[in-house]
Amino acid sequence: MKNWFSSILAVFLIISATAAFGANKAGEFSLSPVMGGYALDKNQNLNKNLLYVYGLRAGYNFTKSLGLEALFDYSNTAKDKAGKGDVSMYRYGGEMLYHMWPDNRLVPYLAAGMAGINFDGNGINNRTRVAFDYGLGAKFFPTEVFALRGDVRHIIYDYNRTYNNIELTLGAYIPFGGTKPSVKPLEPQVQESSVPKAAPSAAVVLPAPPSINIAAVPASIQKGQTSKLTWDSKNATTCNIQPEIGTVETSGSMNVTPSANTDYTLTCSGAGGSATGGTNVAVTLPPPVKAVEPPPQAAAPKSSAAVRFCDKPAVLAISFDTNKAEIKPAYRNDLNKLVEFLKEFPKAKGEISGHTDNVGGKEFNNKLSQRRADSVKKYIVDTYKVDAKRITTKGYGFAKPVADNKTAAGKAKNRRIEANFSCE
Repeated sequence: MKNWFSSILAVFLIISATAAFGANKAGEFSLSPVMGGYALDKNQNLNKNLLYVYGLRAGYNFTKSLGLEALFDYSNTAKDKAGKGDVSMYRYGGEMLYHMWPDNRLVPYLAAGMAGINFDGNGINNRTRVAFDYGLGAKFFPTEVFALRGDVRHIIYDYNRTYNNIELTLGAYIPFGGTKPSVKPLEPQVQESSVPKAAPSAAVVLPAPPSINIAAVPASIQKGQTSKLTWDSKNATTCNIQPEIGTVETSGSMNVTPSANTDYTLTCSGAGGSATGGTNVAVTLPPPVKAVEPPPQAAAPKSSAAVRFCDKPAVLAISFDTNKAEIKPAYRNDLNKLVEFLKEFPKAKGEISGHTDNVGGKEFNNKLSQRRADSVKKYIVDTYKVDAKRITTKGYGFAKPVADNKTAAGKAKNRRIEANFSCE
């Protein structure tokens, strides 16, 4: 029992809350209704070792740390070991309380006192005995005028022999009266100037402005390669990166694949205002591929289709209706030239890719370009029985423009189907 009580005491001594508004006050009266459990000594002549207990505390604080409480406890749930009759328990007396951190919301305290204890009923000698107690407790103040309290007490008394009981209670602490802690006035600042000036008003602490950082690694790439944007910010709640990226977390990273030189701008906002910074990704064209001289026995391409589609991307003259992927008969002539090439080079493999302008969202255009590329592949495979394994498809949406999307002519060039095959 002593080890158990010592453990609880150690926990209460470790607890320390943040300073509040003078929770425990000098000259304060209080009332505390409580209820809980009362653990009897196992050698006591009763058929239960744990009772329900109800009580009331009335207190007064001499200082904000030192106080006195009158107490009264009652329980009538016990019987003697023969199981006959109810046995009631009364305890009444007083305790001194020492509050260890009276200016906090959570106020732990030590308690010690003396009371009379009486067991009455079924022929038990109901003479009042003197009981000594000690323990600890804590009050938690959600407001200045009310607190929750919890207490544990070790109660020792002699009743033909020495008994050790434990009481655990929870309750409310209702204070009234008392004096609020005085507030120390601010001292006026001494002005170095000989001209008297008015005393300054209380300083207003403004929120700190955001600070940001953004960088791209590598800062220079070849067209089609990716660069990693990394950014962070302080004192910010929202951030945005342009162009095309939009809202992002206040710190993070992502890969980008610009098709041309691009200035990325990071803007972050917070309670203290906003801040803007940027970084640049330079995009260069890949170096030209040096032509490899064919061996003497290699034959030149046999047709104009081979010249057009061999080892280089070629744009197919196909136009689609808005948000459609069906191939109109008027555009099948250009597909026939691609089929002619595939028949001339039966081992050639490659990709049909779909591209769009920037009208509409990214996800919409990615799906539309994929549908159109798949439609071209299906026409070639179904109509001319070309092995489907020789052709892959990919929808790039507006990720790879070949012209400026700010003009109608540029958008028309970007809405295209490309064929890129090897000449095996």
